Amino acid sequence: MSEIIEQIKSVISENPVILFMKGTPDFPQCGFSMRTVQALKACDAEFVYVDVLASPEVRSNLPHVSSWPTFPQVFVNGELIGGCDIVLDMFQKGELKNILEEAMADG
Repeated sequence: MSEIIEQIKSVISENPVILFMKGTPDFPQCGFSMRTVQALKACDAEFVYVDVLASPEVRSNLPHVSSWPTFPQVFVNGELIGGCDIVLDMFQKGELKNILEEAMADG
């Protein structure tokens, strides 16, 4: 297995909530990433992020790890919960806040 895939898996397992996005939370580089950040912040989530535009190796290899082709990607407790549409749907249903609170309590 390649070193970058090992690094990706390590970063995912070490952080309770991680967002792989285009840009940064303060300066998202796409609307999907922006909306996902807004949902996470609305839940008062503590999360780390990886800017896939600044990390082309991560951008090209993460889909092999997650089996998810697009960005952003949100992982909670090592599991992919989804991209923008799924995260926003969970946020609107009130599920996202519960999942994030549990992850932060465990972390």
